[in-house]
Amino acid sequence: MAFDKDSIIASLKEASITDLNDLVKAIEEEFDVSAAAPVAVAAAGGDAAAAKDSYDVEITESGDQKVKAIKAVREITGLGLKDAKGLVDDAPSIVKEGATEDEANDIKAKLEEVGATVTLK
Repeated sequence: MAFDKDSIIASLKEASITDLNDLVKAIEEEFDVSAAAPVAVAAAGGDAAAAKDSYDVEITESGDQKVKAIKAVREITGLGLKDAKGLVDDAPSIVKEGATEDEANDIKAKLEEVGATVTLK
């Protein structure tokens, strides 16, 4: 028996909705399949859209006033002179990890005030 798709399509065009519904159910039972459309779960996309609650403050350049940048880093972090100088000299480097949005913006403002370039991550 040859498969005649044109005659099947012609039969489907003439069928009622009830007949087509019965046909789908019969095909599902016969071949153990489902005609339901798969639903994509967008869990990863939902997490990415969530508001960020902690930021890393990174000094990318010390600017022209390097000494003032070192003083600002010492004030912000409480580090000693050598460690603060190391952070500024080794830019880009993280000044503060896990800061709240307000704290990160305050730190950024203090460092930019002395000429440093800062990014929030």
